[in-house]
Amino acid sequence: MPTQLLLGNEALARGALDAGLSAAYAYPGTPSTEITEYILRSPEVAGGDVIARWTANEKTALEAAIGASYAGRRAMASMKHVGLNVAADPFVNSAIAGANGGLLIAVADDPSMHSSQNEQDSRVYLDLSLMPCIEPADQQEAYEAPAHAFELSERVRMPVLLRTTTRLSHSRGTITTGDTRPRNPLSLPEDPKRFILLPVLARDSYARLVERQDELIRESESSPFTRYVNGPDRSLGIIACGIAYGYVLDVVGESPRHPILKIGQYPIPERLVAEVTGTCKRILVVEEGFPYVEAKLRGLPVRSTPPIHGRLSGHLPRVGELTPQAVADALGLEGPPLPEPSSVPAPRPPALCPGCPHGDTCRMITTALGDRPAGGVVFSDIGCYTLGALPPYDAIDTCVEMGSSITMAKGAAAAGLHPAISLIGDSTFTHSGMTGLLDCVNENANVTIIIVDNLTIAMTGGQPSSAESRLARICAGLGADEEHIRRIEPHPKNHAENVAVLEQEIAHEGPSVIIAQRECIQTARRRARAAKAETAGEAR
Repeated sequence: MPTQLLLGNEALARGALDAGLSAAYAYPGTPSTEITEYILRSPEVAGGDVIARWTANEKTALEAAIGASYAGRRAMASMKHVGLNVAADPFVNSAIAGANGGLLIAVADDPSMHSSQNEQDSRVYLDLSLMPCIEPADQQEAYEAPAHAFELSERVRMPVLLRTTTRLSHSRGTITTGDTRPRNPLSLPEDPKRFILLPVLARDSYARLVERQDELIRESESSPFTRYVNGPDRSLGIIACGIAYGYVLDVVGESPRHPILKIGQYPIPERLVAEVTGTCKRILVVEEGFPYVEAKLRGLPVRSTPPIHGRLSGHLPRVGELTPQAVADALGLEGPPLPEPSSVPAPRPPALCPGCPHGDTCRMITTALGDRPAGGVVFSDIGCYTLGALPPYDAIDTCVEMGSSITMAKGAAAAGLHPAISLIGDSTFTHSGMTGLLDCVNENANVTIIIVDNLTIAMTGGQPSSAESRLARICAGLGADEEHIRRIEPHPKNHAENVAVLEQEIAHEGPSVIIAQRECIQTARRRARAAKAETAGEAR
């Protein structure tokens, strides 16, 4: 079909497939999950032409993609913004080592923290890595961006970051698809030594990376994702990045009065920026996330001519997502009409599903600990079970980042806190909790680790867990005492028995693991519906 209605994530995925993608790796995380889900459902994967895999974490996803690029294939790793922190080591170093086949790193940022711990802007990593970046403004550009990114990657021989944000990732738009490009054949790099980052070799590679920055700036200035729209009124110049360009057009229309520079590729196109700052009396920078471009234009000390307005100046909100109304306010305009209040559904607070096994686990914890917090502290992690912090459970005390629960509990125990309990999910445990357990074993830390195993990655829609019901064997392999690896089924009928198990393991001096295993209520329902439909089909 030449025209399709797709989510921004789906458009990006479709664009990558049409651009000759051979391998896609990811760890699921909202708002990036649909990129890989779309690829997994594609005919290209079904036919064996494209490899697509969920991996243990974002670091392993990127490393697998780097390996595919080394072999000459076009490869992509996808993740959310906080996942880029997990992948930071290979991300920064891959810019120095470079790419052979096109290497695309798709990262979805989450302004307003709809499902995240922070509002981190992935563009800040560009200053560390010196890597080029593409930031599409709409679904059509999301479709076109992978092809351009792969071509750029193979031309300059380095990976390319593709940054999106929640509103683009999860809104639908009509796209027009293009021709499908053949996939790259297997081919090893002409200079394989650049992938060996011994200091004596890496120094030369890094020097070449620095030297190429002027070339990358010229690439940004001629990019199809960068656009300068002239306007007769130079009392104001507008610089808009990515999806923020759409917000500006929502407010000013297709024939703007003021000059507008749309930035869709980085490094920042300096010549075009100078055209705006050199000819306009005041500059408004409209960008989603961190004031990345604005901060660079303001400089240190802050430039006064022309004045730079944006998030740092208070003309746009410093936190949260941009909106057309916020842009209109910054421009002194009325803004688009808002929907009637009666047509907007009332917000519903998040809650565990009725029958969720995590709820039974939280009730077990609160019963065993009794009067909290004097009775102990529960260090939790990222997952559905984090909702155990809310009523009616009030069962957990911390949630910082993926995998932190075990090592935070270990640190608290070493500081003298007892009991120190870790609550972590099966997928989060294999993502970045296993090394924490190894530290606990090596230090004989007095911690109780509860792994809630609902046999899936439920928080992001039910992707397969890397644990694959092997948690007990994994824990034993990491050195945990098998006598203190306990299995329970979190269910109301087992409440008293489960409380007793937890109390016993809290009393044990040393690391212990309780695996609370029961299938996610949603995947159980889907499996039952599928079985019923299959039975009905056989009966017909």
